[in-house]
Amino acid sequence: MITVVAGIIMLGILVFVHELGHFCVAKWFGVKVLKFSLGFGPKLVSRQWGETEYLICAVPLGGYVQMLGEGNGDQGEGAELTPEDEHRSFARQTVGRRMAIVAAGPIMNLALPFLILPLAYLVGVNLPAYLDQPPCIGYVIADSEGAHQGFRSGDCIKTVGGTPVATWESLGPALINHAGVPLPVVVERGGELVTLTLPVDHGALEGLQAIGLLPRQEAVVGSFAPDMPAAAAGLQIGDLIVAIDDRPVGSWYDLRTLIQEVGDRQVPVRVLRDGRELTLTMTPRQAEKGGDYLIGIAPHHATTFKRFGPIEAFRAGSARTMELIELTLVFIRKMFAGAVPTSNIGGPITVVQIAGQAAQTDLSSILSVLAFLSIQLGILNLLPIPILDGGHLFFACFELILRRPLSLKTREIAQQIGLALLILLMVLAFYNDIMRLFGS
Repeated sequence: MITVVAGIIMLGILVFVHELGHFCVAKWFGVKVLKFSLGFGPKLVSRQWGETEYLICAVPLGGYVQMLGEGNGDQGEGAELTPEDEHRSFARQTVGRRMAIVAAGPIMNLALPFLILPLAYLVGVNLPAYLDQPPCIGYVIADSEGAHQGFRSGDCIKTVGGTPVATWESLGPALINHAGVPLPVVVERGGELVTLTLPVDHGALEGLQAIGLLPRQEAVVGSFAPDMPAAAAGLQIGDLIVAIDDRPVGSWYDLRTLIQEVGDRQVPVRVLRDGRELTLTMTPRQAEKGGDYLIGIAPHHATTFKRFGPIEAFRAGSARTMELIELTLVFIRKMFAGAVPTSNIGGPITVVQIAGQAAQTDLSSILSVLAFLSIQLGILNLLPIPILDGGHLFFACFELILRRPLSLKTREIAQQIGLALLILLMVLAFYNDIMRLFGS
């Protein structure tokens, strides 16, 4: 319940920021704002201040700013207005002003991370420890793009597209900077330099993990599931697994292969605990008939706490914001191209879960997730789909070209089509959310 409430509050903040953008620019141009609502549906709270009614409604999945001369109705685009209200109608504004009002919402969402991510770095963030380490590959997933291109475990990446890289953290910007071209990657292997080439559509913009190249990960237990072989055998958080069935374990990624080979036999497992080596015995369990054998553990992900000075925090926060924007755009492009499965689309349930879980951690995590979701909301609303802000901007561009607005009937038909597409997208997102929720 706490997760749901916290998630709704964080989602409400993003909606408020979005609608505040529309509201402030409309007021700046003197447009009369009739309603400012957080949520849809039945009113929960309503208060009239001046000429604007402020509402909180029952369905917390969005919001709206209703302006005089917008849409249909007795105060919509075709309404008969008094001379004093004529110049305050949204429909009577110039195309440039209307575009500014419409674009202000998404722009506010895209601007918010530039403010809150530097604050997160100023407060201090927990970052994966491997990011500061040399980009040496700890494991190559079989049949992945990285494996097909000849990468091997132990390769240390030296340059990407001619750009030197010293750490895992520096890999991300280097990959983005060389998007859309064949990507030469120089690795050090056994004291020699080897050049490998990734194709144009290499998919590494989401990180090298996306093409099957993973950093080194020691076989340290971070958590374990109850009523599973590891817990029953006495394994503890922080144990380093060094051998299974007398076969050495070099990294976390060795565990799956070794456990599948062991099957349902009882075997000795050697671990290091507080500098002492212990031997436990356990029997892997098959989760389902024909499925993988499991012992019920998850890895420990080492992190380092970093606090930045004001200037460094601003630079790091701004760079991270730009990186998230670029990665979101790449994801959308790949999704429309069919390179990313639609199962990756998340809906309100996923958003509330992510936001709610972050809200129960620390301030930097809350700000980071808030920034990430704000970028998604901003870019989604800029898509040229009728009924979204991007659709309204699309209509305005036609008006600039034709030097006259599209007819109200044409826009209504387009908006109905856009609404149908949006409903289909929401149904797909809810379906994916439910499948994730029930572990399908």
